Amino acid sequence: MSEQNKQIQVKAKDEILEGRYANVARINHTKEEFVVDFMSVFPPQGMLNNRVIMSPGHMKRMISAMQDNLSKYEQKFGSIKESDEPETVYGFPVK
Repeated sequence: MSEQNKQIQVKAKDEILEGRYANVARINHTKEEFVVDFMSVFPPQGMLNNRVIMSPGHMKRMISAMQDNLSKYEQKFGSIKESDEPETVYGFPVK
């Protein structure tokens, strides 16, 4: 069996499989990595639900995979109207 055909068993705790809702994502980067923080913000407070750290190469592959899936979604269900960009997101400047 070649390396490409081997299956990898992935384990996940039940609380990870349940997922978490996020209505805010904050993305930061250095030369070596991207950090994506997923948050649920409901004023007057918010909660950091997850932090994903990945290399620039993996970030680019992730964006490509997300674009591909978005395209497939819109082909099946129709075009998605993009939300207006807020000026600030609960104290975090957008730009």
